[in-house]
Amino acid sequence: MRILVAEDERDLNEMIRKKLTSEGYSVDTCYDGEDALAYLDVTEYDGVILDIMMPGRDGLQVLREMRRKGIHTPVMFLTARDSIEDRVKGLDAGATDYVVKPFSFKELMARVRAMTREKYGTSSSILQVGDLTMDTASQKVARGERNIDLSAKEYALLRYMMTNSGIVLSRDMIEDHVWNYDYEGGTNVVDVYIRYLRRKIDEGEEQKLIQTVRGRGYVIRADE
Repeated sequence: MRILVAEDERDLNEMIRKKLTSEGYSVDTCYDGEDALAYLDVTEYDGVILDIMMPGRDGLQVLREMRRKGIHTPVMFLTARDSIEDRVKGLDAGATDYVVKPFSFKELMARVRAMTREKYGTSSSILQVGDLTMDTASQKVARGERNIDLSAKEYALLRYMMTNSGIVLSRDMIEDHVWNYDYEGGTNVVDVYIRYLRRKIDEGEEQKLIQTVRGRGYVIRADE
């Protein structure tokens, strides 16, 4: 899952980025509304965290411009304003959620999970493909009775694939959702991480869940 964080308090911005990254998200960050819109114009995000009081354009202006352009990515507002009127204004503008500073990072991560579930139309923290399960709340992954340990990036890749189970994902689609703009790795990064996942998930299993669709990309599915 790829998240955009637009927050002008740089220390808070960095803390949110680190927490999201530790939870397996790919994160881009900026500090004002104009840059947020520039990112949104060129990248499809799974969720956006917007500070309301930002220089350039404030969060409400960014959200209204997003919706005007037909960008329906879920948005969570961060703000120090906690009046009912402010909450109503934010939600009526099209925000998915509204979090008042100061906040608990544990609660923030739970709200981010709920926000991204909304985009993909899922109501549970449990993802399942065949006998492979992922609990996005606890970040536990298992194949049958076997627990699987994954790196943060392996987890992010698997979560994106399981969220889109049965859908063929191109390398570009995977890279756009799992890696951010700061990545400076090789051009075959997707293939490398797919190999890592296959070793941990499919090796020794009769049914192979991660499949290559020649000329198109990869898909995770449990064939009958």
